[in-house]
Amino acid sequence: MNFPPLAGWRARQSIAAARDVAKPSIPKEKARAFLAAAALLIAPLAGQAGQLHWQHLSSATGDLPVPGTSTQQTGAVVGDFAHDGTNGFVLSFRQKAPALVWYRPAAHGWDRFVIESNFLSIEAGGVVFDVDGDGHPDIIFGGDWQSDEVWWWENPYPNFDPNVSWKRHLIKKGGATQHHDQVIGDFLGTGKPQLAFWNQGAKAIFLAEIPADPRPAESWPLTKIFSGGAGEAHSGEFHYAEGMAACDIDGDGKVDLLAGNLWFKHRGGKKFDPIQIGPIGGRIAAGKFKPGKYPQVVIAPGDGDGPLRFYECTGNPENSRDWVGRNLLERDMIHGHSLQVADIDGDGHLDIFAAEMAKWSEGRPDDDNPKATAWILFGDGNGNFRETVFATGVGFHEARVADLNGDGLPDILDKPYNWKVPRVDVWLQIPATQNAR
Repeated sequence: MNFPPLAGWRARQSIAAARDVAKPSIPKEKARAFLAAAALLIAPLAGQAGQLHWQHLSSATGDLPVPGTSTQQTGAVVGDFAHDGTNGFVLSFRQKAPALVWYRPAAHGWDRFVIESNFLSIEAGGVVFDVDGDGHPDIIFGGDWQSDEVWWWENPYPNFDPNVSWKRHLIKKGGATQHHDQVIGDFLGTGKPQLAFWNQGAKAIFLAEIPADPRPAESWPLTKIFSGGAGEAHSGEFHYAEGMAACDIDGDGKVDLLAGNLWFKHRGGKKFDPIQIGPIGGRIAAGKFKPGKYPQVVIAPGDGDGPLRFYECTGNPENSRDWVGRNLLERDMIHGHSLQVADIDGDGHLDIFAAEMAKWSEGRPDDDNPKATAWILFGDGNGNFRETVFATGVGFHEARVADLNGDGLPDILDKPYNWKVPRVDVWLQIPATQNAR
């Protein structure tokens, strides 16, 4: 994304000035207000996504610290790890250490803290959850095709040190490799949440019950609840199931597990029945996009090519034939590895953010998908969407929609996999009151 020469120079000068004056001695609120005001020079240049305006910050232009030295950036999760009222975010890596870094909000933007200084081959996915029940959000990630492990990192609040790793604990060791995607929910209906995760090497989903005292535990009790395919046989070079979410699909008041192209009905004990929603699996999300008893489901192709599909239940959600889908875009997505559901424009209706990777091959120097596109589909509350292009020519992977500067507005975090890496990008939504000035 390039600015026109004059406007770009003014935008960069304003951001630089904001960074210079926003020292830690200045109250955080004033520093953010100054930075947001500077962004008004950029706002008209970034208004592709409907009527919203965005301030684009990037480590490529010095707005954020560079993540590290790894050229394979795998995961991204968001949470208020420091209890200061503003979300930070954690990025994961393989190929080179460090394995995890945390971007902690600061008066001048973000400070980079190392959470895992060692080399680990971490896979895409990740969960933020208070594992040990001490009131502080912890982090869960799984290993990739080189690893048979799943881990959690204990939040050391309030004793944060940029150069001291968080304590790492084991959830799983042994068995098959690759753990692409995890989600937390009380899927057993016990009143206590469990961790569900894919284990692609076993072509299975496991449910891990959190021990009463997880800190000294060397592993968690695991139950295989599913084995088989989940819509991964679509076009593209990667053929493994992926994607996980949690939502009450059948309206019975209990949270259900979604994975690939399936949702899982709990039948009691540790038995689950998989119910197919559509033919193609991948990134999966659910929410109430229209009135009715049941939520709707959105599926993007993930590590492959395929349509972005919207599914709604026209009868019994336990009957696959009653799930009716339609394409949301005029063309297939190419490696659509980012899918988020949120009310982005604040109108009370859920919207969809979906984006493509620009590069995934390791052996070629150029981009696999140079015209990679990111979209925001604005929902009207009745199941209809207004398609807008958010960005083109930018590589997205595991992007997140969340408030990243504490102003209550959804922002967008992007960590490309191997496109122009190491790199991280943030788009901060500009408040409408500032747009009107």
